[in-house]
Amino acid sequence: MPSSRESPGATVSLADVPEPQTAPPTDPTAEASRPRPAQRVLPLRHPGRWIVTAVVLVLVAQIVHGLVTNPFYQWDRFGYWFLRPTILEGLLVTLQVALYSALLGLLGGVLLALARLSPSPVLRTVSWVYIWLFRSVPLIVVLLFLYNFSALYATLSLGIPFGPAFFTFDESRLATDMAVAVVGLSLNEAAYASEVVRGGILSVDQGQHEASAALGLPKRYQFVRIVLPQALRSIVPNYVNQLIGLVKATSLVFYVSLLDLFGAAQSMGSTYPGDIVPLLLVATAWYLILTSVVSVIQFYVERRYSRGALRTLPPTPLQKLRTGLGELRARARKEIA
Repeated sequence: MPSSRESPGATVSLADVPEPQTAPPTDPTAEASRPRPAQRVLPLRHPGRWIVTAVVLVLVAQIVHGLVTNPFYQWDRFGYWFLRPTILEGLLVTLQVALYSALLGLLGGVLLALARLSPSPVLRTVSWVYIWLFRSVPLIVVLLFLYNFSALYATLSLGIPFGPAFFTFDESRLATDMAVAVVGLSLNEAAYASEVVRGGILSVDQGQHEASAALGLPKRYQFVRIVLPQALRSIVPNYVNQLIGLVKATSLVFYVSLLDLFGAAQSMGSTYPGDIVPLLLVATAWYLILTSVVSVIQFYVERRYSRGALRTLPPTPLQKLRTGLGELRARARKEIA
C-alpha cells in the first residue's frame, strides 16, 4: 500500500527544489528613454486680468460712443475746418517755430552743458545760473517779457561796458513776432537741453575717459571720437522726447501775436463763435498728429542707438503685425487640422 511519506533513506536532489522568482534587472537608460503618455499643458488662469480688461473695454466703448454721437462736437464742422487754408498756414508757422527753436535750443544746450563740465569756475557758475533761471521762470513769462523788451531797451548797442558803443541798432526792427517766439522758446529749450546733454556725457563710463587719456589722445579728439558717440545713445532719444514738449509749447506764441496753429484756431473761434469746439478739436487733432510723428521718430532713433547695448532689438510695428498675423494663421491651421 503506498505511503504518503517518503522512506527514511530517500534523498532530495537540489535540482528538484524550485528556484525563487526574482524580478529581472531594470535598465535606467531604457526606463528614461521610454515614451511617456502625452499630457495636456493647461495655461495659468488670470480671471482678474480678464475682468479689468472687460471694464476697460466698456469704458473705452462708452467714450468713443459719446464722442461720435454727441452733437455738441459738430463733426461736420470739424471736417470743414480741418484743411482750411487758415489752419494750414498756422500749422506751417508752428512747424517753423518748432524747427528753429529745436536747432537753436540744442546748440545752446550743448554749449551750456560743456560750460557746466568746464574746469573754469566762471563758466560753471554762469551756466548754472542760466539753467536755474530759465527752468524756474514759466515760458509764457519769458515770451511776454521779450515781447515788451523794446519798452525797456529801445536801442541795443555793442561796445565796451561803461565806455563807447561801436554798433547801435533799433531793437523794435529786429524783434518781429517770429523772432520773439523763436528766441523765447530757444532760451527756454536750451536750459532743458543742456541737462539732457550733460546727463548723456556723464553716463559714459569713467573708464573710457581714463583709457583715452592713457593713450595720450588730445582732449578734443577724446570728446569727439570716444565720449560723444557713446553719449549720443542717451542724448538723442531723450532730446527727441523733449521735442514733444517743444511742439506743444509752441501754442504759447499766440500770446505774442503770432498766429500759429492754436492762434489760428482761436482767431477763427472769435469770428465764428458757434464753431469754437470744432476749431479746438481741429487744433487738438493736428497736435496729436505732430506729436505722433515725433514719437515714431523717437522709437526708431532709440532702436538705432540701442544697437550694441541690447542683444535683441525691439520689434518695429510692422514686425509686430507680421508676427501677429503669423500666429493667427498658425492657430487657424491647428483648429482646421
